[in-house]
Amino acid sequence: MGMQQKKNWKTKLHEIIYEADTPAGKLFDIVLLIAIIASILLVMLESVKSIDAKYHDLLNISEWLITILFTIEYIARIITVKRPYRYIFSFYGIVDLLSTIPKYISIIFGGVHALATLRALRLLRVFRILKLVRYLGASNNLVRALKASRAKILVFLFAVVIAAVISGTIMYLVEGEENGFTNIPKSVYWCIVTLTTVGFGDIAPQTPLGQFIASLIMVLGYGIIAVPTGIVSAEYTAQNKTKQKPKKTELHLNTQSCPNCSAEKHKDNAKFCYKCGHKLHDV
Repeated sequence: MGMQQKKNWKTKLHEIIYEADTPAGKLFDIVLLIAIIASILLVMLESVKSIDAKYHDLLNISEWLITILFTIEYIARIITVKRPYRYIFSFYGIVDLLSTIPKYISIIFGGVHALATLRALRLLRVFRILKLVRYLGASNNLVRALKASRAKILVFLFAVVIAAVISGTIMYLVEGEENGFTNIPKSVYWCIVTLTTVGFGDIAPQTPLGQFIASLIMVLGYGIIAVPTGIVSAEYTAQNKTKQKPKKTELHLNTQSCPNCSAEKHKDNAKFCYKCGHKLHDV
């Protein structure tokens, strides 16, 4: 009887933490989202010296409350799965750990000599923004589109690097050291800045030929910006079309998470995990 109660308790907690199909699960996700956004705002506010000096105690207490909440969440996620190491060493597990430990580490280090280290450790809290990724369902399509187009993008970037090296070398020969193009690496740097339409203005061609070449590079820059956008957009559209035409026999996917292997995207009314075969619901 005790084992059954323990099992039911863990199952219920797992449903609340890992799933969003129940009212309790939705409430948990909303509270966690608010805490994540609040923690990011706290990090930003602490970096403003005037605000930190005036409200330091309030900011510190608020940060401790959020850190404790994240600690409870992290521990709960570990104890509600049968294979904790899979969660601990997963992307979300590492992000959750980075979101929790900086405040505790700051207690260990003391003294004036550790202030520089503490400042860097406190900045680790900004990784909490990555916790938002698990709540952005549409981001999965974007990730798949980026993966599908990575080969094309890499070839494109390689071509851009070649163009920058060639153009930078030409500008070095045309303009020379007297006009600021003191060496080829610096000339390549100028070319990359110009291609990306950033234009810092720290180096500028002075000769008519150099200005003509620079004009061509600037116009080329607009085309270069459009290419990777078009590649990813085409793949993203293809992903959406694939999802919009499901098979008639395919059921909708939900937020059910396997308590054994943490796999998600199971079909509605599924009783067993499609990945490991573990039972999903008590029947």
